[in-house]
Amino acid sequence: MNRKINFEDLGVSEYKKTWDYQEELLQRVIEQKLKKKSDPGQKSDNYLLFVEHPHVYTLGKSGDEQNLLLNYIQLQAAEATFFHTDRGGDITYHGPGQLVGYPIFDLENFGIGLRQYIHIMEEAIILSIGEYGLKGTRDEKATGVWLDAGTPKARKICAIGVKSSRFVTMHGFALNVNTDLKYFQHINPCGFTDRGVTSLQNELGEKQDFEDMKQKVLKNLVKTYEGELSAE
Repeated sequence: MNRKINFEDLGVSEYKKTWDYQEELLQRVIEQKLKKKSDPGQKSDNYLLFVEHPHVYTLGKSGDEQNLLLNYIQLQAAEATFFHTDRGGDITYHGPGQLVGYPIFDLENFGIGLRQYIHIMEEAIILSIGEYGLKGTRDEKATGVWLDAGTPKARKICAIGVKSSRFVTMHGFALNVNTDLKYFQHINPCGFTDRGVTSLQNELGEKQDFEDMKQKVLKNLVKTYEGELSAE
């Protein structure tokens, strides 16, 4: 097993360009896994990408397009794009001030299944926002990290949607740090019509240090997956 994680901060990057890059890494890891069958010395790599996207709405493979409340002209007016994706989940928004993380992990390297992989991802986010005094929780009916889950005040601070192929993951999480929340008014976030969305900035009353948040999330992801950052 190889628990070393190759981390890359992509800065600001278009959604489709980043999606293509994820696919490239996914195929690289799958090819490494296939070679392991004939070459026991072959290792499969793990990658972690951090990125901010320009305004974009993405719909999961089982999602309902009616949860996007804008037409094409309105999308253009909002300077946003729209993509059907191959991840799980329904519709969500990505944009400036939101930390998006894409782990391309070979789950066999970590000795875990997909359900545990998502649970650990949620835990890393819960630990990270806990460093700001926020109590993140899970919702039994929905993935992601919530505040006041199970109450009328329930609001999501981090969305999660993943894909797995041959136990190699892609897509990931979107944590609202300094996100402009008005963009969520144009969708039923993750298909829900009765729950809110929030951000660190909204909860704490002031803009947060984005780079500092990145470091906290990176630290907690590596710790919870019991991984090790690659020195390369």
